Amino acid sequence: MSDHTVLHVKGRVLVGPEDVRDELWAVDGRITYERPPAPALADAVTVTGWALPGLVDAHCHVGLDAHGPVDAATSEKQALADRDAGALLLRDAGSPSDTRWIDDRDDLPKIIRAGRHIARPRRYIRNYAHEIEPGDLVAYVAREARRGDGWVKLVGDWIDRGVGDLTACWPRDAVEAAIAEAHRLGARVTAHCFAEDSLRDLVEAGIDCVEHATGLTEDTIPLFAERGVAIVPTLVNIATFPHLADGGQAKFPTWSDHLRRLHARRYDTVRSAYDAGIPVFVGTDAGGSLAHGLVAAEVAELVRAGIPPLEALSATTWGARAWLGRAGLEEGAAADLVVYGEDPRADVRVLAAPRRVILNGRVLA
Repeated sequence: MSDHTVLHVKGRVLVGPEDVRDELWAVDGRITYERPPAPALADAVTVTGWALPGLVDAHCHVGLDAHGPVDAATSEKQALADRDAGALLLRDAGSPSDTRWIDDRDDLPKIIRAGRHIARPRRYIRNYAHEIEPGDLVAYVAREARRGDGWVKLVGDWIDRGVGDLTACWPRDAVEAAIAEAHRLGARVTAHCFAEDSLRDLVEAGIDCVEHATGLTEDTIPLFAERGVAIVPTLVNIATFPHLADGGQAKFPTWSDHLRRLHARRYDTVRSAYDAGIPVFVGTDAGGSLAHGLVAAEVAELVRAGIPPLEALSATTWGARAWLGRAGLEEGAAADLVVYGEDPRADVRVLAAPRRVILNGRVLA
């Protein structure tokens, strides 16, 4: 890790999709496009290449693994894996762990938290969520809205063992009241949704985002587009559906077949959503069963689904930061950026090999 007062980044600075500059400086951890006075440049460090705003993973889970909450040392390793992959802004889409201590570390990514998942009893992964009945939903949404950083996370659907398939978790009146309460408190609401059935009620109730959204159809895609509801497809996680389906085939064959169908049309679903004008953002779902540091793989998956490379880049940089209300490479912003040896606009696979990761103006080894 390198400590210094002035950092000079030169080459091609991708401030925005149409705003490309030749250089920037970081002075005391903040970006400036005005050349510092000569005395300040005496010990400046220079980094060259193609610079992007620190990447965004808009769906991950720091402080969580496949079994539930983890200790601080494990949370630190998760955050470091994201950082070293270039993901310097994380939307933590539900975690039972208190990770506020990360905010005091200037060498770890910035986190936007959604509190803890809120689910129905026995309708989600054990040890992950508050498991409550619909009558308590408003109270728990208010609690997590106050605990989070402007987001609340619902579990919109999950396997119903009595039915043997994915079904919606919440009645319409409960989600309407809960989303209204979150909005009253200044928080946005997102929901885990694999299947089709929960989507219309959630969107018409005013939800702001849906995670995974594999159940989008020609009936609900126009509704999402009309309401401006974003999706975070987490395609690197959806890739695990066939394995999950195989594991559940003997006990829940209907559920398993449903997962396989959702998986088979995953790319068509994402491309249709994008073509309809639905905002699409990058998220990996790291921290459950997936390792952290997969942001480049998710961008590549969006391109494979048919999203143009520049739009896929925006989904983890300029567009994602604007959606989350965080600065990119603007004058005076925190100097959080990633530098590459080649132009990521020409090939998004370049994202998998950062040349330098810079956080708060510090070049990190």
